[in-house]
Amino acid sequence: MDVAIHRAGGPKILEECRQLGGCPTGEARITTGGNLQARYVIHTVGPIYRDGLHREPELLASCYRESLKLASAKGIKTVAFPSISTGAYGYPMDEAAKIALKTVKAYLEEHPEIELVRFVLFGKAAYEAYAAALKE
Repeated sequence: MDVAIHRAGGPKILEECRQLGGCPTGEARITTGGNLQARYVIHTVGPIYRDGLHREPELLASCYRESLKLASAKGIKTVAFPSISTGAYGYPMDEAAKIALKTVKAYLEEHPEIELVRFVLFGKAAYEAYAAALKE
């Protein structure tokens, strides 16, 4: 997802990212949207999944929470998330979906300024995992 955003958003996003000084796992940073229609891009680094015993759930939840905090601070009313860490970082989709939905729901219950959160998912397996987690 990161490569696609940088490709579509153009070099301005990368230039701004370089000025941020990195982003530790579980934290979030914000840049303009560059050439995207979105005004902002919130960048976060999810955990690399090992076995679920090395703070991965806590760090993954933090990615969503910290991203939403930045959105609130900037007055952003709509946010779109991918399924963080479930690609190259190997987080199991079923577990990640539960964490993502639980964390976002909890944040939204206390922060009505964010009106809409979308999960942009790739493939039927991701959709089904999120749909199942939503039912729980």
